[in-house]
Amino acid sequence: MYDFKRRIYEVIEASSTGDASSKAYDVLMGTAVLVGMVPLMLKSENTYTTLIEILTVIIFVIDYCARVYTADYKMGYKSIKAYIAYIFTPLAILDLLSIVPIVSLFLPVSSLIKLLKLFRVFRIAKLVRYSKTTVIIANVLRKVKKQLLAVLVLITIYIFVSAMLIFQLEPTLFETFFDALYWATISITTIGYGDIYPKTDLGRLITMVSALVGVAVIALPSGMITAAYMNEINKKKSKYEL
Repeated sequence: MYDFKRRIYEVIEASSTGDASSKAYDVLMGTAVLVGMVPLMLKSENTYTTLIEILTVIIFVIDYCARVYTADYKMGYKSIKAYIAYIFTPLAILDLLSIVPIVSLFLPVSSLIKLLKLFRVFRIAKLVRYSKTTVIIANVLRKVKKQLLAVLVLITIYIFVSAMLIFQLEPTLFETFFDALYWATISITTIGYGDIYPKTDLGRLITMVSALVGVAVIALPSGMITAAYMNEINKKKSKYEL
């Protein structure tokens, strides 16, 4: 018996070898995403950008509805909970956010509307589904997310501590504590724009320590991500060799 719903699921998911319909759908979605980014490359909107926005959003809405409709296949179990669970997955949320900017066409210009227009950037995330490399990277980040979060917490703590120290040591250099946070952030990332720099010896010592900590901060997550990436690649190779 022909399963229409399952066929929809097979088409909208990343194409498999020999499935021409799924491949064509992948190309359509990729084209829609790229074309949908055009309005962000222009300073002002016109009839053509409005038409692009409407057409691409129609495609995205159909895609979103189809994915919700086939959520039970995606989640792997037949239940209303499958649809609810899918709606709150990261990619489904990004799909929804990519549709939201259409509201800006029908409301007066405001700061909120400008923000909604920027949500078009989330459409790039839709390309993740259609690239095997990005899927691997997403899997890698998912595996090391706890370690990366721990590193992020340590970095944040260090930034605040160094900002508080430099704020007290260089009271005339920073007008607000946010300026000190800005300095601490660009120092630990070893960027150092030179627009704000300490003048006391102790302040310069803190800057040097921050730069050295920044090197370690960059090396630590890079090593974890590289190790997880190699494990993922080896797993893929083993799967194909069986």
